[in-house]
Amino acid sequence: MANQKPRNNYKVYIVEDNVLYARVLKKQLLDDQLQVKVFHNGTDFINAMSEKPDVVTLDYTLPDMTGKEVLAKIQEKIPNTHVIVISAQDDISTAIELMKNGAYDYIMKAPDTREKLSNIIRNIYRTDQLQTENTNLKEAVAEKYNFKNLIKGNSREIEHVFELMNKATQTNISVSISGETGTGKELVAKGIHYNSKRSAKPFIAVNVSAIPDGLIESELFGHEKGAFTGADFQKIGKFEAANGGTLFLDEIADLNLNLQAKLLRVLQERELVRLGGHDVIPLDVRIISATHKNLATLSGDDQFRQDLYYRLLGLPIEIPPLRQRGNDKILLAKFFVDEFCRDNEMEPKTLSSEAKQMLSNYHYPGNIRELKAIMELACVMCSRDVIKPSHLNMNVDESVQNLLAQEKTLEEYNNEIVKFFLNKYNQNVRLVASKLGIGKSTIYRMLQKHMD
Repeated sequence: MANQKPRNNYKVYIVEDNVLYARVLKKQLLDDQLQVKVFHNGTDFINAMSEKPDVVTLDYTLPDMTGKEVLAKIQEKIPNTHVIVISAQDDISTAIELMKNGAYDYIMKAPDTREKLSNIIRNIYRTDQLQTENTNLKEAVAEKYNFKNLIKGNSREIEHVFELMNKATQTNISVSISGETGTGKELVAKGIHYNSKRSAKPFIAVNVSAIPDGLIESELFGHEKGAFTGADFQKIGKFEAANGGTLFLDEIADLNLNLQAKLLRVLQERELVRLGGHDVIPLDVRIISATHKNLATLSGDDQFRQDLYYRLLGLPIEIPPLRQRGNDKILLAKFFVDEFCRDNEMEPKTLSSEAKQMLSNYHYPGNIRELKAIMELACVMCSRDVIKPSHLNMNVDESVQNLLAQEKTLEEYNNEIVKFFLNKYNQNVRLVASKLGIGKSTIYRMLQKHMD
């Protein structure tokens, strides 16, 4: 990158009244494979400013105006253009004034001016390229983490999640995400982070349940060399690694009570001390937590600290299970099929109506993660271009067992059945009543009771 030369579409305009000197500069810049135009007065250049050159070399003394006046016009009309002032006068005060007014550099006319000019333009080009790459990267990240690109679905349930995610991006409020395993809690956390003001800073994810109790404190808060047996070097914890950004604490309900107290202190004080250390490290970290368990119930049963629960609660976002997301099941199934076929250079495949029906009726105890696995296997098992029910490896009996294992009341199961068919048939109460063999008034009473 350090020796990178500007491409030949990089435009440099020379504003110089000395015809011979302008010719010397032009030859040098053409040798550097740049697009070059020469103007011998300020007026002609100003009339051509709409062409938006990347760099302007500006003689300070022109026949019709001063370099300061031309610089002011450039700053007004094309402020992203870099200006290099070239002068025969060695006047430090003038140079300082021009730099304050927006000039990129100020160089004297001398035998080595051409070489200096080449180096300055090369540095400008390198900086422009880095800024362009950074802008493109930010745009790519923004596109990738656009809510609807990140989380597929258009059901009312998932649209509500998008609304809450958008609210979360506007401030630094803590966010607590709840939902069954496999519903996409980490994707929601990433979507919030990468659409917030912290997007340029780190997003660090920690699965609390995957780290043994004996290591979790060091993992979160770090340690100094010699802090305990086996601590042969200093370790930066996840909090420090996420400083300025977002720390995602997944399965937070599995954190033991002793660590909960230490976590609470760090969140309250916004600082930490590494294990075995003395230095206080200030923190600026946004916390997003997630769990598939009911933290409110756990805190009421003294299995989770109530003060920590309220510290983490912030803006709660509940992700609906896939079985409650209506036609999102088919939308996601098609997405996973298209993605798998594309990634594995397979011919595109479609879903038969029977396969769609089977997918719509399934309970998905494993949620989106399970659907993805089902569709990827279906692509492998399907030797033609249409996926049929025989290609779908779904344990319907297991789905029923998982449903019954929730041990709901009969009324709750009835409500769930009615809601399932309402979603399936686009809220058509008459049709659902006919399918289930019940009266419309029964459905309306159930809905009214649920809303109350």
